[in-house]
Amino acid sequence: MADKLKGSIRMLTIIQAILLILGVIRFFVIAHFIMSWLIRFEVLNIRQEFVGQVWYGLERVLNPIYSRIRRVMPDLGGIDLTPIVVLVGIEILRIFLINNMMAFA
Repeated sequence: MADKLKGSIRMLTIIQAILLILGVIRFFVIAHFIMSWLIRFEVLNIRQEFVGQVWYGLERVLNPIYSRIRRVMPDLGGIDLTPIVVLVGIEILRIFLINNMMAFA
């Protein structure tokens, strides 16, 4: 009985850590999405040091995720739906993990 309880606690800890990582990625995607619009409408300027560092940092973090999805998605011209696809995927994973978390409680 104690081994089963320890296994359940470990699994819940792993699920909570994954949910935390998904939340951080979601924050990065939303920040990147907002910054892309602000840069496009020239509210932000990449030549400013801080803005450039944040922008290129987000690009480096999100590009491995975005590139895999962009390979599969059709070219829509100037519209990039990749952040929306990533956010939907994150929400699907979150729902799956939260609904299955009760199996380990």
